[in-house]
Formats: sequence, C-alpha cells, structure tokens
Amino acid sequence: MENRLIQLVGGDATKANLLRTLRCVDTIYTYNGSRFDLPFINFRLGVNLREHFHHRDLMHDCWKNNLYGGFKAVERQLGIPRRLRGIGGVEAVALWWRYQIDHDRKALDLLLEYNREDVVNLMALRGRLERFRCATR
Repeated sequence: MENRLIQLVGGDATKANLLRTLRCVDTIYTYNGSRFDLPFINFRLGVNLREHFHHRDLMHDCWKNNLYGGFKAVERQLGIPRRLRGIGGVEAVALWWRYQIDHDRKALDLLLEYNREDVVNLMALRGRLERFRCATR
C-alpha cells in the first residue's frame, strides 16, 4: 500500500478536492479529531466526514492505555520523535496568518512541514497502539 501526503492549501481546500483526495480511504484517523478537526472541516467546507468515512479518534485509544495529554505529550511518553520542536496549535495558527497576511512563504513551508510531521507521527501512534492492543490479548 502506497502512502502519499496531499496537503490542500487556501483555495485548493474545497469540499470537492477533499472528497476526491480521500476517495480511496476507508477510515480517517485523528487525535482529538472528534472535538476539533471534524467539526472544523464541517464548518469550513460543509462536509461531514463522518457521513462518508469511518473515523477513529486515537485520543480515546490513548486514554484506554493510560496515555493522557495532547498529541505532543503522548508522543513524548511513547518516545515518538519530532524534528520540529516548539511548534504547537497556537504557533501553527500564527504561521498560517503570517502566510495569509504577509505572504510569507517560509511560514507556509514551516506549517506544511509541521502538518506533515503530525501525519507521520499519527501513523506511528496508531502502530504503537495496535501493538498495545495485541500485547493485551
């Protein structure tokens, strides 16, 4: 199975483009996506991803394994490395606005790298949680 990362930016982030990008996906994995990502996407793009896909919020799986905190805290608890340090949700929003207002391409590039690292580490978290599940059988 091939893994590809597609990041929709600005005017490319449309309902049609999102659904086309996800056309071969069965399950969407998030961390705290039930409370943030999916409602935000529904609000901004008018698409309820739960109507189109299965959704697995890994935050709840973490809680079942006594892993608490935000995504970065769970990464640290499990030893999942992160190259970009000192960037969280607040900084990500600031980078977006630097790109939007000042047309700062470096801010956008850093934001896209941060988002890529989130996706890669979400896949690593999913793998770790699967190993926990297999170990407890």
